[in-house]
Amino acid sequence: MRDDYLKEAHKVIPDANLLINVVSRRVKQLRRGSRALVESLEKLAPEDIALREIIEGKITFQEAAE
Repeated sequence: MRDDYLKEAHKVIPDANLLINVVSRRVKQLRRGSRALVESLEKLAPEDIALREIIEGKITFQEAAE
């Protein structure tokens, strides 16, 4: 996992637990064959793709109401 992507994604989703959950869910989708929502000239790991999608605003999330 690229450290620079992680830092940028953390600015979008400041709650570390929520960030982990969003990335984890998206990685599972990518590994099951979902198409990446971002393009890259380099080969990225699913975790990095998920982080880039968060950074670029391609993934949204909603916190559950208590």
